[in-house]
Amino acid sequence: MARENNQRVASPGLSTALGLTGAGGLPSHNLAPAEDLSPWIARIFATDVTADPDSLIECGLVSDTPVLRVLFRGDWKAETRDGVGRYKNAALFFGPQTKRMKISVKGGFATLGVALKPGAVAALHGPRVEETLDRIILYDHIYGDKTWGTSEQLIEWFDPAGPPERWLKVAEALLRQLIELSGGMKPDPIVEAFDKAAFADPNLNLGDFAREHGIERRRLQRIIKKAFGQPAKQVLRRARALDMAAELRGVSDNAEAEDLALRYYDQSHLIRDFTAFFGMTPRQFARTPQPLMTLTLEARQARRLEVLGRLLPGDELPWRK
Repeated sequence: MARENNQRVASPGLSTALGLTGAGGLPSHNLAPAEDLSPWIARIFATDVTADPDSLIECGLVSDTPVLRVLFRGDWKAETRDGVGRYKNAALFFGPQTKRMKISVKGGFATLGVALKPGAVAALHGPRVEETLDRIILYDHIYGDKTWGTSEQLIEWFDPAGPPERWLKVAEALLRQLIELSGGMKPDPIVEAFDKAAFADPNLNLGDFAREHGIERRRLQRIIKKAFGQPAKQVLRRARALDMAAELRGVSDNAEAEDLALRYYDQSHLIRDFTAFFGMTPRQFARTPQPLMTLTLEARQARRLEVLGRLLPGDELPWRK
């Protein structure tokens, strides 16, 4: 399904200082982490959106990485594995999603997000990733025993009234403290290699990957399950769907649109897989406003292009040109 064949609907009444993406979505200040943080951190992004106080955004999220989020503004609601949660002025740990998590926010919102690399949660002494899937956990319940580990303290340090650019700098400083206090252990290199391979080709053969990296297949599968919280085949299936979703939302390199579509055997295969993750067909997904989903997809695609060496940190993103 080529991008130009779909008429996307922009999200009405929403705006940021960065304007809109080519798909009518909301862009974020989304950056690669500083080099010393890169073994643990996939992406850091911040968004400050103005909207009518009574406006309601009903959207969803599918993220392939755990994300630390600080909500500075907005009344949030999410349907998680634990039930319906309501959040406001809080620091939260979002586990990866196995399928679309319904989420909504009333009024304008401001948020900071730190996407963690696969394997980073264990290295930073966090919870087992498998136990966080489709869940939102209060940051206080993970690091609340630390002097800087409460939502109240974090929000005070970030200064919600400040600019998003400042939030990003504060986040990097706090992450350095967390890494130091956790002992500085880095994720397993085989996890990073698999992550990159999944970005390049989600249809890769696990047996071939294991042989190329000199690792027994069952051991590889155990390592991947621990790092991602899911079996390797499901991780690859989700990666394929997320790449297609980014294309449909206009936050991917349009030059590879045809290659992304060819990853599926036929149209019915695409529809079946896509619907399993997003709860709607590709055509419905493209035509439905998806501001929160698009923010997450854009951050992931920016990282993907950098990991694959097709974009340097700081380069203008292809869909913003």
